[in-house]
Amino acid sequence: MIIGHIGARAGSKGVPGKNFRDLHGKPLIDWALDQLFDNGRVDHVVVSTDCPKMYAHGIKRGALDIGLRPAHLATDTAAKWDVWQHALLEVEKQVGPADAFLDLDCTSPLRLPEDVDAGLDLFAKEQPDMVMSCCESRKNPYFNMLETDKNGGLHVSKPLPHGVVARQQAPMVYDHVGLVYVVKPSYLRTATRLFEGHVIPLIVPNERSLDVDSPFDWDVIEYLMGKQIAEGLRAPAK
Repeated sequence: MIIGHIGARAGSKGVPGKNFRDLHGKPLIDWALDQLFDNGRVDHVVVSTDCPKMYAHGIKRGALDIGLRPAHLATDTAAKWDVWQHALLEVEKQVGPADAFLDLDCTSPLRLPEDVDAGLDLFAKEQPDMVMSCCESRKNPYFNMLETDKNGGLHVSKPLPHGVVARQQAPMVYDHVGLVYVVKPSYLRTATRLFEGHVIPLIVPNERSLDVDSPFDWDVIEYLMGKQIAEGLRAPAK
């Protein structure tokens, strides 16, 4: 049994009200909800939020009724991991033990259905504690990410003994992006943080990895989603 989860906190300082703001004809949260409800492998969907309006919207769409998120999980500093643990506990009270916990960040709306399936396929094949979506980082701490020393001088963040003079010589590094997470429920119940166990990457294209953190992000994502719709990569809002 696969539980599909959406976390959608009411508060946002960068883009106020972003999770329920209209994007190409429907609320931002619905681009993620649709992918869960349309995926035949997902058995139950749940929305974890402290916003009564978004919660009622999720229930109306068919999400399980687990109640609003507790106040201590609705702050700026609340950990995603704790939110997931709470949602898993409340859902399993109703439907029994799950085989996988699938989370889609609603602030990563450029995700395509194939990304969700790729995450589930990788989880089923490799049986890790967690699959986490990543993309190849455009900056590299071994090559072109810099820090200053106590005198204000610049140096590479992670220097190697013989130096790196070309990006291709540097070890590969990844950006953590919120498209897809697939978590083993037994790991989620017992671990205290994301990287405590065996976490493996699902590599996704950079052009789908953007996350809404600022008005600029929103404008870029709105443009790129328009291109996805125009190119037939996703259906427009009904």
